[in-house]
Amino acid sequence: MVATVQSPATASRVVFPFTAIVGQEEMKLALLLNVIDPFIGGVMIMGDRGTGKSTTIRALADLLPEIDVVAGDAFNSHPSDPDLMSEELRQEFLTTHAAFPVSTKKVPMVDLPLGATEDRVCGTIDIEKALSEGVKAFEPGLLAKANRGILYVDEVNLLDDHLVDVLLDSAASGWNTVEREGISIRHPARFVLVGSGNPEEGELRPQLLDRFGMHAEIRTVKEPVLRVQIVEQRSDFDQNPNKFTTEYQAEQVVLQQKIVEAQTRLEHVTLDYDLRVKISQVCSDCDVDGLRGDIVTNRAAKALAAFEGRTEVTLDDIRRIIALCLRHRLRKDPLESIDSGYKVNKVFSEVFGVELG
Repeated sequence: MVATVQSPATASRVVFPFTAIVGQEEMKLALLLNVIDPFIGGVMIMGDRGTGKSTTIRALADLLPEIDVVAGDAFNSHPSDPDLMSEELRQEFLTTHAAFPVSTKKVPMVDLPLGATEDRVCGTIDIEKALSEGVKAFEPGLLAKANRGILYVDEVNLLDDHLVDVLLDSAASGWNTVEREGISIRHPARFVLVGSGNPEEGELRPQLLDRFGMHAEIRTVKEPVLRVQIVEQRSDFDQNPNKFTTEYQAEQVVLQQKIVEAQTRLEHVTLDYDLRVKISQVCSDCDVDGLRGDIVTNRAAKALAAFEGRTEVTLDDIRRIIALCLRHRLRKDPLESIDSGYKVNKVFSEVFGVELG
């Protein structure tokens, strides 16, 4: 998703600015880190109704710089990276080193409706056309549209488990494969998966929840002064969206530049061996199943260091992200509630020998 900086003011639609969102720091941090390193594995955002989950995700998609794509391609294929091309373009590129026509577009933000079918999500193969004309007639689905962008599933805890599995498999592998009657189509589906929901309506099964890289918990703001500020901001935006967004344009450009630089810096960030051992000890002491927690914590810590402009992970980086990476992996019983982060932070303080603050 690395791209060059473009001014957010060029956007054709007016979206509430990401830098104007007050509070919900946990959610904003998790989203930013996943944009910097999509291999973290997405974010599950659980919290009260009306806390700005959808607004924040749309604001993030609008903030991101435009990307280069092959003109007219349904899969947002990268013009020069074979790993981000459709199979057809990839074969042509590797065989002929073709130079494809390039266009730019906003990072795609795809909303997955709750009633979506598997065909709508993955795409469909026209068997009749394939048999009669001998061509692979494929109608791309939402996963194709989300390639190199953000796929957002509101009320993901109400989505059919099978569909959640499909989304998580594609997000983890970066590819979507559709097979029917012996015909197989494969295309890149590298996106940041963001799910949101209200815990009152039920949690995801622990096996599915574990597949999300990070888990952000958001609550309704209680402080009256802050609530008034949020209400006034929303009112100002609704009354004059263009004027409101112009006031935040400079901050948007600065943050956008910071994200682009972090994406470039990420590959140079190092994590000391002793810190890696202690991260794994925290995972072990918390009785986290598998190694996904270790991997995600390592990746998130590096992404945070890159975002802060450094090439070496510090203990404070780990402290800030470890609960986000592990809290949803502690639940063994589907009837249990997810830990607020206290247990993870307590184990972290013991393993790293720091005060719990």
